[in-house]
Amino acid sequence: MPDMTGKTCIVTGASLGIGKETAAALAGMGARVVMVCRDPARGEAARADVVGQSGSSDVELMIADLASLDAIRSLAAAYQQKHQQLHVLVNNAGAYNANRTTTKDGFETTFGVNHLAYFLLTDLLLDVLKASAPARIVNVSSAAHIGGHINFDDLQGEKTYVGRKAYGQSKLANVLFTYELARRLEGTGVTANALHPGVVRTGFGKNNPGMMGQLFRVAQTVARPFFISPAQGAATSIYLASSPEIEGVTGKYFAKSKAVDSNAESYDTAVAQRLWQVSESMTRT
Repeated sequence: MPDMTGKTCIVTGASLGIGKETAAALAGMGARVVMVCRDPARGEAARADVVGQSGSSDVELMIADLASLDAIRSLAAAYQQKHQQLHVLVNNAGAYNANRTTTKDGFETTFGVNHLAYFLLTDLLLDVLKASAPARIVNVSSAAHIGGHINFDDLQGEKTYVGRKAYGQSKLANVLFTYELARRLEGTGVTANALHPGVVRTGFGKNNPGMMGQLFRVAQTVARPFFISPAQGAATSIYLASSPEIEGVTGKYFAKSKAVDSNAESYDTAVAQRLWQVSESMTRT
């Protein structure tokens, strides 16, 4: 395993699933790990598990609801008050919402949490990442981006909302953001890559109320033999965060720890630049 001693890492959505496994692996390699979780009790329980699993006590919990722009700003400010360096940022937190809901700032929740949170948190931490170079940004996307399309005419599903389409759009936004970010960071020593973790046995989708949440629970039970474990799902995130093999590699999309092609729209620089401008406007950066 790579030696991450002296490195500081942030992992969002670290209370369970691949986020928690990523945090544990990086801590086990000797990194200082900051776990970002929404719920204090679940976050503290996850931190204790990561300490026990990794054998490292250098694991910190920070609480933030990534559905809130103010909470993201407070998180970034609090981090930089306490830490002078950041070598790895793993944007992992995400959700699937079958029904249209909105964040505290009035954004459609899937787009807000899955994309705007990545965009704003990364932007706020760019200075410390650059100062810590070589540094890495790892954005957890999904193969669901393949069927995605950025619908600028109805970006937040106000006209028509379909959970599957909203999720695919948000995951495509992750890839477009990663590629544009890599272009903008050229020469800084900070790399940006995206990934598909695989189809993982986690609590994903079970947050949905009523029948849809039940369907996610039943599907994951019935299809359990075909899903990979959270540890297996975290493997590509861990690889991108730590492997010396990809030092300097940037602007790529990975699956099973190998660079693969993403969908055609993800390579459209005009779409990427427009999405960046819209995201700036929404987050007021």
